[in-house]
Amino acid sequence: MLVHRAKMQLLIIYLILINVIAFLMYGLDKYKAKKKIWRIPESSLLLSAVLGGGLGAWCAMAVFRHKTKIKKFRITVPLACFAWAALLVWIVIR
Repeated sequence: MLVHRAKMQLLIIYLILINVIAFLMYGLDKYKAKKKIWRIPESSLLLSAVLGGGLGAWCAMAVFRHKTKIKKFRITVPLACFAWAALLVWIVIR
């Protein structure tokens, strides 16, 4: 039981960190877009969502109004968010 609890705590810490990172990445990319300087690759932004930062990416898309018109972001980011939520629910009820 203690091992399971420790693994859950690590997973929660990981998800918090990756979501903060994803949020900041989207915000930084929006800033760079406005300044017309080197940008963060779209693949890196999407990867941050797929690796567990879907909620942070989704929130950043709304807050910064960034990447909201690009179809692959409108589909991939919410899908990643829901997939991780489903995984968490499955882990908890298992």
